[in-house]
Amino acid sequence: MIFTVTCLTTCVKLLLIPAYRSTDFEVHRNWMAITHSLPLKRWYFEDRSEWTLDYPPLFAYFEYVLSFVASLFDKNMLVVENLNYESQQTLLFQRLSVIITDLVYAYGSYLCCKSIQKSWRTDVVLPILLITNCGLIMVDHIHFQYNGILYGVLLISLSYAMQAKYVLAAFWFSVLLNMKHIYMYLAPAYFVFLLRKYCLNGVSIKNNINTARSIKNFATLGAIVIGVFSFTFLPFYDHLGQVLSRMFPFKRGLCHAYWAPNFWAIYNTIDKILHLFLLKLGIVTKKSSSASMTGGLVQEFSHEVLPSVTPIVTLVLTASMMLPALIKLWSLNRHPSDFLRSIVLCALSSFLFGWHVHEKAIIMAIIPLSILSIMDVNDAKTFLLIGIVGHYSLFPLLFPSSLLFIKVMLIILYSTYALHSLSKVYPFAAHNFSLPLLNKVESVYILGLSAIFFYENVLHHVLGIHNKLPYLPLLLTSLYCSVGILYSWIQFYVNFMRRRNDVITKSNKKVK
Repeated sequence: MIFTVTCLTTCVKLLLIPAYRSTDFEVHRNWMAITHSLPLKRWYFEDRSEWTLDYPPLFAYFEYVLSFVASLFDKNMLVVENLNYESQQTLLFQRLSVIITDLVYAYGSYLCCKSIQKSWRTDVVLPILLITNCGLIMVDHIHFQYNGILYGVLLISLSYAMQAKYVLAAFWFSVLLNMKHIYMYLAPAYFVFLLRKYCLNGVSIKNNINTARSIKNFATLGAIVIGVFSFTFLPFYDHLGQVLSRMFPFKRGLCHAYWAPNFWAIYNTIDKILHLFLLKLGIVTKKSSSASMTGGLVQEFSHEVLPSVTPIVTLVLTASMMLPALIKLWSLNRHPSDFLRSIVLCALSSFLFGWHVHEKAIIMAIIPLSILSIMDVNDAKTFLLIGIVGHYSLFPLLFPSSLLFIKVMLIILYSTYALHSLSKVYPFAAHNFSLPLLNKVESVYILGLSAIFFYENVLHHVLGIHNKLPYLPLLLTSLYCSVGILYSWIQFYVNFMRRRNDVITKSNKKVK
Protein backbone atom coordinates (compact mmCIF):
# COMPACT_ATOMS: atom_id res chain seq x y z
CA MET A 1 0.00 0.00 0.00
CA ILE A 2 2.81 2.45 0.82
CA PHE A 3 4.34 1.94 -2.63
CA THR A 4 1.00 2.51 -4.36
CA VAL A 5 0.10 5.56 -2.29
CA THR A 6 3.58 7.03 -2.78
CA CYS A 7 3.36 6.61 -6.57
CA LEU A 8 -0.11 8.18 -6.75
CA THR A 9 0.89 11.08 -4.49
CA THR A 10 4.02 11.62 -6.57
CA CYS A 11 1.83 12.01 -9.66
CA VAL A 12 -0.06 14.80 -7.88
CA LYS A 13 3.22 16.45 -6.93
CA LEU A 14 4.42 16.32 -10.55
CA LEU A 15 1.27 18.13 -11.65
CA LEU A 16 2.11 20.92 -9.18
CA ILE A 17 5.55 21.65 -10.68
CA PRO A 18 4.37 24.81 -12.53
CA ALA A 19 2.31 26.03 -9.54
CA TYR A 20 2.90 29.19 -7.53
CA ARG A 21 6.06 29.19 -5.41
CA SER A 22 6.99 31.48 -2.55
CA THR A 23 10.21 33.36 -1.87
CA ASP A 24 11.47 30.16 -0.23
CA PHE A 25 12.13 28.95 -3.77
CA GLU A 26 14.73 31.71 -4.16
CA VAL A 27 15.97 31.07 -0.61
CA HIS A 28 16.99 27.51 -1.39
CA ARG A 29 18.37 28.41 -4.83
CA ASN A 30 20.54 31.04 -3.16
CA TRP A 31 21.71 28.56 -0.53
CA MET A 32 22.76 26.14 -3.26
CA ALA A 33 24.67 28.96 -4.96
CA ILE A 34 26.40 29.94 -1.71
CA THR A 35 27.50 26.42 -0.80
CA HIS A 36 28.57 25.58 -4.36
CA SER A 37 30.41 28.77 -5.27
CA LEU A 38 31.95 29.97 -2.01
CA PRO A 39 34.45 28.40 0.40
CA LEU A 40 32.95 26.91 3.52
CA LYS A 41 34.31 29.67 5.76
CA ARG A 42 32.15 32.24 3.92
CA TRP A 43 28.83 30.36 3.90
CA TYR A 44 27.46 32.02 7.02
CA PHE A 45 28.89 35.46 6.22
CA GLU A 46 27.51 35.82 2.69
CA ASP A 47 24.79 38.49 2.66
CA ARG A 48 24.42 39.81 -0.88
CA SER A 49 20.93 38.36 -0.83
CA GLU A 50 18.45 39.07 1.95
CA TRP A 51 17.91 35.30 2.12
CA THR A 52 21.03 34.46 4.08
CA LEU A 53 21.90 30.91 5.15
CA ASP A 54 20.30 30.34 8.56
CA TYR A 55 19.88 26.55 8.83
CA PRO A 56 22.39 24.30 10.65
CA PRO A 57 25.48 23.18 8.70
CA LEU A 58 24.18 19.68 7.96
CA PHE A 59 21.39 21.18 5.88
CA ALA A 60 23.99 23.39 4.20
CA TYR A 61 25.88 20.20 3.29
CA PHE A 62 22.61 18.87 1.87
CA GLU A 63 22.29 21.98 -0.32
CA TYR A 64 25.94 21.54 -1.34
CA VAL A 65 25.27 17.98 -2.54
CA LEU A 66 22.15 19.12 -4.40
CA SER A 67 24.15 21.82 -6.17
CA PHE A 68 26.22 19.27 -8.11
CA VAL A 69 23.08 17.76 -9.58
CA ALA A 70 21.70 21.26 -10.16
CA SER A 71 24.74 22.11 -12.28
CA LEU A 72 23.58 19.49 -14.79
CA PHE A 73 20.33 21.41 -15.26
CA ASP A 74 21.47 25.05 -15.27
CA LYS A 75 24.84 26.26 -13.98
CA ASN A 76 23.61 29.85 -13.83
CA MET A 77 21.41 29.06 -10.85
CA LEU A 78 24.60 28.43 -8.86
CA VAL A 79 26.06 31.89 -9.41
CA VAL A 80 25.83 33.87 -6.17
CA GLU A 81 25.43 37.18 -8.00
CA ASN A 82 22.37 35.93 -9.89
CA LEU A 83 19.84 37.07 -7.33
CA ASN A 84 16.22 36.06 -7.96
CA TYR A 85 17.38 33.91 -10.85
CA GLU A 86 14.74 31.81 -12.57
CA SER A 87 14.67 29.47 -15.53
CA GLN A 88 12.61 26.49 -16.59
CA GLN A 89 15.54 24.21 -15.80
CA THR A 90 15.88 25.75 -12.32
CA LEU A 91 12.17 25.29 -11.66
CA LEU A 92 12.26 21.70 -12.86
CA PHE A 93 15.31 20.77 -10.80
CA GLN A 94 14.17 22.33 -7.54
CA ARG A 95 10.69 20.86 -7.77
CA LEU A 96 12.06 17.42 -8.66
CA SER A 97 14.61 17.59 -5.83
CA VAL A 98 11.78 17.97 -3.30
CA ILE A 99 9.80 15.13 -4.90
CA ILE A 100 12.76 12.75 -4.93
CA THR A 101 13.92 13.53 -1.39
CA ASP A 102 10.36 12.84 -0.25
CA LEU A 103 11.30 9.18 -0.66
CA VAL A 104 12.99 9.55 2.73
CA TYR A 105 9.59 10.46 4.14
CA ALA A 106 8.02 7.44 2.44
CA TYR A 107 10.70 5.21 3.93
CA GLY A 108 10.15 6.69 7.39
CA SER A 109 6.42 6.06 7.00
CA TYR A 110 7.14 2.46 6.04
CA LEU A 111 9.32 1.94 9.12
CA CYS A 112 6.66 3.41 11.41
CA CYS A 113 3.94 1.18 9.96
CA LYS A 114 6.26 -1.80 10.32
CA SER A 115 6.91 -0.91 13.97
CA ILE A 116 3.25 -1.26 14.91
CA GLN A 117 1.38 -4.55 15.22
CA LYS A 118 0.25 -5.55 11.73
CA SER A 119 -3.41 -4.95 10.88
CA TRP A 120 -5.46 -3.19 8.23
CA ARG A 121 -4.89 0.01 10.20
CA THR A 122 -1.13 -0.18 9.57
CA ASP A 123 -1.48 -1.63 6.08
CA VAL A 124 -4.03 0.88 4.77
CA VAL A 125 -5.11 3.68 7.10
CA LEU A 126 -1.78 4.88 8.50
CA PRO A 127 0.17 4.82 5.19
CA ILE A 128 -2.49 6.97 3.55
CA LEU A 129 -2.69 9.41 6.48
CA LEU A 130 1.09 9.85 6.46
CA ILE A 131 1.96 9.82 2.75
CA THR A 132 -0.92 12.01 1.58
CA ASN A 133 -0.57 14.62 4.34
CA CYS A 134 -2.03 17.68 2.65
CA GLY A 135 0.01 20.07 4.78
CA LEU A 136 3.27 18.73 3.38
CA ILE A 137 1.89 18.92 -0.15
CA MET A 138 0.87 22.55 0.33
CA VAL A 139 4.06 23.64 2.08
CA ASP A 140 6.62 21.65 0.07
CA HIS A 141 5.17 21.22 -3.38
CA ILE A 142 3.38 24.54 -3.79
CA HIS A 143 4.83 27.02 -1.30
CA PHE A 144 8.23 25.24 -1.61
CA GLN A 145 10.39 23.79 1.12
CA TYR A 146 12.18 20.54 1.99
CA ASN A 147 10.10 19.45 4.96
CA GLY A 148 9.51 15.97 3.53
CA ILE A 149 13.06 14.78 4.02
CA LEU A 150 13.17 16.32 7.50
CA TYR A 151 9.97 14.64 8.66
CA GLY A 152 11.22 11.46 7.04
CA VAL A 153 14.26 11.54 9.32
CA LEU A 154 11.95 12.22 12.28
CA LEU A 155 9.78 9.21 11.39
CA ILE A 156 12.87 7.01 11.05
CA SER A 157 13.94 8.06 14.54
CA LEU A 158 10.45 7.53 15.99
CA SER A 159 10.21 4.09 14.39
CA TYR A 160 13.46 2.98 16.03
CA ALA A 161 12.21 4.37 19.35
CA MET A 162 9.05 2.28 18.99
CA GLN A 163 11.19 -0.78 18.24
CA ALA A 164 13.33 -0.13 21.35
CA LYS A 165 16.39 0.50 19.17
CA TYR A 166 17.35 3.48 21.25
CA VAL A 167 20.83 4.07 19.89
CA LEU A 168 19.53 4.36 16.33
CA ALA A 169 16.68 6.57 17.51
CA ALA A 170 19.18 8.92 19.17
CA PHE A 171 21.45 8.94 16.11
CA TRP A 172 18.72 9.89 13.67
CA PHE A 173 17.29 12.53 15.96
CA SER A 174 20.77 14.05 16.29
CA VAL A 175 20.97 14.12 12.50
CA LEU A 176 17.59 15.85 12.39
CA LEU A 177 18.68 18.52 14.90
CA ASN A 178 21.70 19.24 12.74
CA MET A 179 19.53 19.66 9.66
CA LYS A 180 16.92 21.98 11.18
CA HIS A 181 17.14 23.26 14.72
CA ILE A 182 13.40 23.84 15.15
CA TYR A 183 13.20 20.18 16.17
CA MET A 184 15.08 21.05 19.35
CA TYR A 185 11.61 21.59 20.82
CA LEU A 186 11.23 17.79 20.76
CA ALA A 187 14.60 17.22 22.46
CA PRO A 188 13.27 17.29 26.06
CA ALA A 189 10.94 14.36 25.31
CA TYR A 190 13.77 12.45 23.68
CA PHE A 191 16.08 13.13 26.63
CA VAL A 192 13.60 11.91 29.24
CA PHE A 193 12.56 8.88 27.19
CA LEU A 194 16.10 7.72 26.38
CA LEU A 195 17.35 8.37 29.89
CA ARG A 196 14.49 6.35 31.38
CA LYS A 197 14.28 3.53 28.86
CA TYR A 198 17.88 3.12 27.71
CA CYS A 199 20.24 4.56 30.29
CA LEU A 200 18.24 3.31 33.30
CA ASN A 201 16.74 0.40 31.35
CA GLY A 202 13.23 1.35 32.46
CA VAL A 203 14.09 0.97 36.14
CA SER A 204 12.89 3.59 38.59
CA ILE A 205 15.52 5.50 40.54
CA LYS A 206 13.94 4.12 43.72
CA ASN A 207 14.76 0.59 42.58
CA ASN A 208 18.10 -1.06 42.09
CA ILE A 209 19.97 0.37 39.14
CA ASN A 210 22.79 -1.34 37.30
CA THR A 211 25.18 1.58 37.65
CA ALA A 212 27.88 0.26 35.34
CA ARG A 213 25.41 -0.49 32.56
CA SER A 214 23.67 2.87 33.00
CA ILE A 215 26.97 4.73 32.77
CA LYS A 216 27.93 2.75 29.67
CA ASN A 217 24.60 3.45 27.97
CA PHE A 218 24.71 7.11 28.89
CA ALA A 219 28.24 7.37 27.50
CA THR A 220 27.09 5.67 24.30
CA LEU A 221 24.30 8.17 23.77
CA GLY A 222 26.63 11.04 24.62
CA ALA A 223 29.22 9.82 22.13
CA ILE A 224 26.56 9.60 19.39
CA VAL A 225 25.25 13.09 19.99
CA ILE A 226 28.70 14.64 20.33
CA GLY A 227 29.89 12.76 17.27
CA VAL A 228 27.08 14.00 15.04
CA PHE A 229 27.38 17.59 16.29
CA SER A 230 31.17 17.51 15.92
CA PHE A 231 30.92 16.28 12.33
CA THR A 232 28.47 19.07 11.57
CA PHE A 233 29.93 22.04 13.41
CA LEU A 234 33.68 21.32 13.67
CA PRO A 235 34.49 22.80 10.23
CA PHE A 236 32.99 26.09 11.50
CA TYR A 237 34.83 26.13 14.85
CA ASP A 238 36.57 29.46 14.15
CA HIS A 239 33.32 31.35 13.52
CA LEU A 240 30.80 29.32 15.48
CA GLY A 241 29.31 32.50 16.92
CA GLN A 242 28.41 33.71 13.43
CA VAL A 243 26.71 30.40 12.64
CA LEU A 244 24.67 30.52 15.83
CA SER A 245 23.68 34.16 15.30
CA ARG A 246 22.24 33.17 11.93
CA MET A 247 20.41 30.19 13.40
CA PHE A 248 18.84 32.14 16.27
CA PRO A 249 17.83 35.60 14.97
CA PHE A 250 15.80 36.80 17.94
CA LYS A 251 15.27 40.23 16.38
CA ARG A 252 12.68 38.83 14.00
CA GLY A 253 9.89 39.48 16.47
CA LEU A 254 7.36 37.51 18.49
CA CYS A 255 5.15 36.52 15.56
CA HIS A 256 5.84 35.55 11.99
CA ALA A 257 4.49 37.65 9.09
CA TYR A 258 1.31 35.58 9.00
CA TRP A 259 0.37 34.92 12.60
CA ALA A 260 0.64 31.28 13.54
CA PRO A 261 -2.64 30.18 15.18
CA ASN A 262 -1.21 30.05 18.69
CA PHE A 263 -1.55 31.70 22.09
CA TRP A 264 0.19 34.86 20.89
CA ALA A 265 -2.41 35.36 18.15
CA ILE A 266 -5.03 35.55 20.91
CA TYR A 267 -2.75 37.75 23.03
CA ASN A 268 -2.09 40.13 20.14
CA THR A 269 -5.78 40.34 19.27
CA ILE A 270 -6.73 41.17 22.87
CA ASP A 271 -4.03 43.87 22.87
CA LYS A 272 -5.45 45.37 19.68
CA ILE A 273 -9.01 45.34 20.99
CA LEU A 274 -7.99 46.90 24.30
CA HIS A 275 -6.03 49.59 22.49
CA LEU A 276 -8.98 50.46 20.24
CA PHE A 277 -11.29 50.53 23.27
CA LEU A 278 -8.97 52.86 25.19
CA LEU A 279 -8.64 55.07 22.10
CA LYS A 280 -12.42 55.47 22.00
CA LEU A 281 -12.39 56.49 25.63
CA GLY A 282 -9.56 58.92 24.98
CA ILE A 283 -7.37 57.29 27.61
CA VAL A 284 -4.49 56.59 25.21
CA THR A 285 -3.30 58.16 21.97
CA LYS A 286 -2.36 56.14 18.93
CA LYS A 287 1.28 55.17 18.82
CA SER A 288 3.16 55.70 15.59
CA SER A 289 6.53 54.29 16.59
CA SER A 290 5.58 50.64 17.06
CA ALA A 291 5.39 48.35 14.09
CA SER A 292 2.01 47.02 13.08
CA MET A 293 1.51 43.40 14.04
CA THR A 294 -0.95 42.90 11.23
CA GLY A 295 1.18 44.43 8.52
CA GLY A 296 2.39 41.13 7.16
CA LEU A 297 6.01 42.00 7.90
CA VAL A 298 8.67 40.14 9.84
CA GLN A 299 9.89 42.68 12.37
CA GLU A 300 9.97 43.60 16.04
CA PHE A 301 7.01 45.39 17.55
CA SER A 302 5.73 46.52 20.93
CA HIS A 303 2.32 45.75 22.32
CA GLU A 304 0.13 48.79 22.87
CA VAL A 305 -1.60 47.87 26.15
CA LEU A 306 -0.51 44.43 27.32
CA PRO A 307 3.11 43.85 28.39
CA SER A 308 5.47 43.29 25.46
CA VAL A 309 6.84 39.78 25.24
CA THR A 310 10.56 38.97 25.06
CA PRO A 311 12.27 35.76 23.85
CA ILE A 312 13.16 34.74 27.41
CA VAL A 313 9.50 34.98 28.43
CA THR A 314 8.45 32.63 25.63
CA LEU A 315 11.30 30.26 26.49
CA VAL A 316 10.31 30.05 30.16
CA LEU A 317 6.62 29.73 29.31
CA THR A 318 7.26 26.98 26.75
CA ALA A 319 9.48 25.04 29.13
CA SER A 320 6.90 25.39 31.91
CA MET A 321 4.16 24.02 29.65
CA MET A 322 6.33 21.05 28.68
CA LEU A 323 7.44 20.17 32.20
CA PRO A 324 4.31 18.33 33.45
CA ALA A 325 4.31 16.14 30.34
CA LEU A 326 7.98 15.30 30.81
CA ILE A 327 7.44 14.39 34.47
CA LYS A 328 4.50 12.20 33.46
CA LEU A 329 6.56 10.53 30.72
CA TRP A 330 9.23 9.70 33.31
CA SER A 331 6.65 8.05 35.57
CA LEU A 332 5.10 5.96 32.79
CA ASN A 333 6.67 2.67 31.80
CA ARG A 334 4.14 1.31 29.39
CA HIS A 335 4.91 1.33 25.67
CA PRO A 336 6.37 3.86 23.24
CA SER A 337 3.00 5.39 22.43
CA ASP A 338 3.41 7.45 25.59
CA PHE A 339 6.67 8.76 24.16
CA LEU A 340 4.81 9.76 20.99
CA ARG A 341 2.24 11.59 23.08
CA SER A 342 4.98 13.53 24.86
CA ILE A 343 6.46 14.37 21.46
CA VAL A 344 3.10 15.79 20.40
CA LEU A 345 2.78 17.80 23.62
CA CYS A 346 6.28 19.24 23.25
CA ALA A 347 5.53 20.15 19.63
CA LEU A 348 2.20 21.77 20.52
CA SER A 349 3.59 23.59 23.56
CA SER A 350 6.39 25.11 21.49
CA PHE A 351 3.93 25.96 18.72
CA LEU A 352 1.51 27.66 21.08
CA PHE A 353 3.98 29.56 23.25
CA GLY A 354 7.25 29.75 21.29
CA TRP A 355 9.04 32.78 19.82
CA HIS A 356 8.52 33.68 16.13
CA VAL A 357 6.63 30.48 15.36
CA HIS A 358 5.89 29.69 11.71
CA GLU A 359 2.37 28.50 10.93
CA LYS A 360 3.73 25.42 9.17
CA ALA A 361 5.30 24.20 12.45
CA ILE A 362 1.89 22.72 13.31
CA ILE A 363 2.81 19.82 11.02
CA MET A 364 5.36 18.79 13.67
CA ALA A 365 2.42 17.78 15.87
CA ILE A 366 0.13 16.48 13.12
CA ILE A 367 2.53 13.82 11.81
CA PRO A 368 3.14 11.95 15.11
CA LEU A 369 -0.58 12.38 15.84
CA SER A 370 -1.25 10.50 12.61
CA ILE A 371 0.51 7.49 14.10
CA LEU A 372 -1.31 7.80 17.42
CA SER A 373 -4.67 8.14 15.68
CA ILE A 374 -4.82 4.41 14.91
CA MET A 375 -3.87 3.45 18.48
CA ASP A 376 -6.38 5.27 20.68
CA VAL A 377 -9.75 6.90 20.09
CA ASN A 378 -8.90 10.02 22.12
CA ASP A 379 -5.72 10.48 20.09
CA ALA A 380 -7.75 10.03 16.91
CA LYS A 381 -10.13 12.78 18.01
CA THR A 382 -7.25 15.17 18.67
CA PHE A 383 -5.71 14.27 15.32
CA LEU A 384 -8.94 15.10 13.49
CA LEU A 385 -9.31 18.46 15.24
CA ILE A 386 -5.71 19.60 14.91
CA GLY A 387 -5.34 18.03 11.46
CA ILE A 388 -8.28 19.89 9.97
CA VAL A 389 -7.70 23.19 11.79
CA GLY A 390 -3.92 23.10 11.44
CA HIS A 391 -4.04 22.38 7.72
CA TYR A 392 -6.63 25.11 7.18
CA SER A 393 -4.35 27.58 8.98
CA LEU A 394 -1.81 27.03 6.19
CA PHE A 395 -4.17 28.57 3.61
CA PRO A 396 -2.68 32.11 3.93
CA LEU A 397 0.62 30.72 2.64
CA LEU A 398 -1.10 29.94 -0.65
CA PHE A 399 -2.68 33.32 -1.23
CA PRO A 400 -2.98 33.52 -5.07
CA SER A 401 -6.58 33.11 -6.18
CA SER A 402 -5.47 30.53 -8.75
CA LEU A 403 -4.70 28.15 -5.87
CA LEU A 404 -8.11 28.46 -4.25
CA PHE A 405 -9.57 25.31 -5.78
CA ILE A 406 -6.38 23.28 -5.26
CA LYS A 407 -5.96 24.00 -1.55
CA VAL A 408 -9.66 23.50 -0.84
CA MET A 409 -9.69 20.15 -2.61
CA LEU A 410 -6.50 19.03 -0.85
CA ILE A 411 -7.90 19.65 2.63
CA ILE A 412 -11.38 18.32 1.79
CA LEU A 413 -10.04 15.06 0.34
CA TYR A 414 -7.58 14.48 3.16
CA SER A 415 -10.00 15.41 5.93
CA THR A 416 -12.80 13.32 4.41
CA TYR A 417 -10.57 10.26 4.27
CA ALA A 418 -9.34 10.84 7.83
CA LEU A 419 -12.89 11.19 9.15
CA HIS A 420 -14.15 8.17 7.21
CA SER A 421 -11.25 5.81 7.93
CA LEU A 422 -11.03 6.60 11.64
CA SER A 423 -14.80 6.21 12.00
CA LYS A 424 -14.26 2.65 10.75
CA VAL A 425 -11.41 2.09 13.18
CA TYR A 426 -13.56 3.31 16.09
CA PRO A 427 -17.19 2.64 15.05
CA PHE A 428 -18.33 2.71 18.69
CA ALA A 429 -17.24 6.33 19.12
CA ALA A 430 -19.78 7.85 16.76
CA HIS A 431 -22.03 10.71 17.90
CA ASN A 432 -25.47 11.48 16.53
CA PHE A 433 -25.76 14.58 14.33
CA SER A 434 -22.03 15.32 14.42
CA LEU A 435 -18.85 14.58 12.53
CA PRO A 436 -17.24 11.16 13.17
CA LEU A 437 -15.57 10.92 16.63
CA LEU A 438 -16.33 14.58 17.39
CA ASN A 439 -19.08 15.95 19.60
CA LYS A 440 -21.62 18.52 18.46
CA VAL A 441 -19.69 21.58 19.64
CA GLU A 442 -16.49 20.39 18.01
CA SER A 443 -18.36 19.60 14.81
CA VAL A 444 -19.93 23.07 14.70
CA TYR A 445 -16.49 24.57 15.27
CA ILE A 446 -15.00 22.61 12.36
CA LEU A 447 -17.88 23.59 10.08
CA GLY A 448 -17.30 27.18 11.19
CA LEU A 449 -14.12 27.16 9.12
CA SER A 450 -16.35 27.41 6.06
CA ALA A 451 -17.71 30.70 7.41
CA ILE A 452 -14.17 32.03 7.87
CA PHE A 453 -13.36 30.93 4.32
CA PHE A 454 -16.50 32.59 2.94
CA TYR A 455 -15.72 35.86 4.69
CA GLU A 456 -12.11 35.90 3.49
CA ASN A 457 -12.85 35.12 -0.14
CA VAL A 458 -16.27 36.73 -0.67
CA LEU A 459 -17.71 38.89 2.09
CA HIS A 460 -14.52 40.85 2.86
CA HIS A 461 -14.51 42.14 -0.73
CA VAL A 462 -18.27 42.65 -0.93
CA LEU A 463 -18.13 44.89 2.15
CA GLY A 464 -15.47 46.99 0.42
CA ILE A 465 -12.99 46.93 3.30
CA HIS A 466 -10.30 44.87 1.56
CA ASN A 467 -8.21 47.99 0.92
CA LYS A 468 -8.69 49.55 4.34
CA LEU A 469 -8.21 46.34 6.34
CA PRO A 470 -6.33 43.96 4.00
CA TYR A 471 -4.99 41.76 6.79
CA LEU A 472 -8.25 41.30 8.69
CA PRO A 473 -8.95 37.87 7.10
CA LEU A 474 -5.50 36.71 8.21
CA LEU A 475 -6.20 37.87 11.75
CA LEU A 476 -9.58 36.10 11.80
CA THR A 477 -8.06 32.89 10.41
CA SER A 478 -5.25 32.86 12.99
CA LEU A 479 -7.57 33.76 15.86
CA TYR A 480 -10.24 31.20 14.97
CA CYS A 481 -7.72 28.40 14.38
CA SER A 482 -5.77 29.25 17.54
CA VAL A 483 -8.89 28.63 19.65
CA GLY A 484 -9.27 25.13 18.20
CA ILE A 485 -5.60 24.24 18.58
CA LEU A 486 -5.46 25.56 22.15
CA TYR A 487 -8.61 23.57 23.02
CA SER A 488 -7.15 20.40 21.47
CA TRP A 489 -3.85 20.88 23.32
CA ILE A 490 -5.62 21.21 26.68
CA GLN A 491 -7.80 18.18 26.01
CA PHE A 492 -4.87 16.07 24.82
CA TYR A 493 -2.78 17.18 27.81
CA VAL A 494 -5.51 16.22 30.30
CA ASN A 495 -5.91 12.78 28.70
CA PHE A 496 -2.16 12.20 28.84
CA MET A 497 -1.87 13.23 32.49
CA ARG A 498 -4.69 10.82 33.37
CA ARG A 499 -2.89 7.83 31.89
CA ARG A 500 -1.90 5.19 34.41
CA ASN A 501 1.11 2.89 34.54
CA ASP A 502 -0.69 -0.41 34.20
CA VAL A 503 0.98 -3.18 32.29
CA ILE A 504 4.61 -2.99 31.24
CA THR A 505 5.00 -4.29 27.70
CA LYS A 506 8.16 -6.09 26.69
CA SER A 507 10.59 -3.87 24.87
CA ASN A 508 10.83 -6.24 21.92
CA LYS A 509 7.08 -6.24 21.32
CA LYS A 510 5.66 -4.13 18.56
CA VAL A 511 3.39 -1.30 19.59
CA LYS A 512 -0.24 -2.29 19.54
